[in-house]
Amino acid sequence: MSAPDNELLAKVVQSLSQPSVDADGAETGSILGVAAASYGSRPDEEENTVPTGFDPRAAALFEAVVEAAYLVANADGEFDADERVAFEGVVVKASGENVDARQVQALLADLAELLEEDGQETRVKMIGRTVTNQVHQREVLRVAALLAHISGGVSDVEKGVLQSLAGAFDLDDVAVSDAISSAEKSLAS
Repeated sequence: MSAPDNELLAKVVQSLSQPSVDADGAETGSILGVAAASYGSRPDEEENTVPTGFDPRAAALFEAVVEAAYLVANADGEFDADERVAFEGVVVKASGENVDARQVQALLADLAELLEEDGQETRVKMIGRTVTNQVHQREVLRVAALLAHISGGVSDVEKGVLQSLAGAFDLDDVAVSDAISSAEKSLAS
């Protein structure tokens, strides 16, 4: 893959920074940004007793959102250096910089190991167990569809991973079509 277009990356970041279309109006940011705020406040030491704002459920949600997008990005078996750098940068910026590049790089390294060890099917099931709120599930699909555009849009194999994720969430293929359509509309505007 050649380096993604900076204008496209900016549009992806802007779209990822917006609340879900399913949001009830109380949300001021995206699921990625809100969950990243907790993930980024994770204490460096397990025995840290100072209040940090860390919420393990929100951190797990952030990891699941990033993992879902990572699985889609890896669907074709190719996640080259340009795509990885673009993916990392978009996650950092779209999270309102609540996480830094070092944290995202470490998370992606962990996700690569988990994918290698467990395989895609098991990782999809784990995401399905982690993300139980239907609004969050739909947003995970939208985020993954948006990040798929970094490498030129949602290919058939990437759509297949989105469909697997939807199945793990007990959502139908309409949810996948909606997520892809939402991503395309937000990037076209």
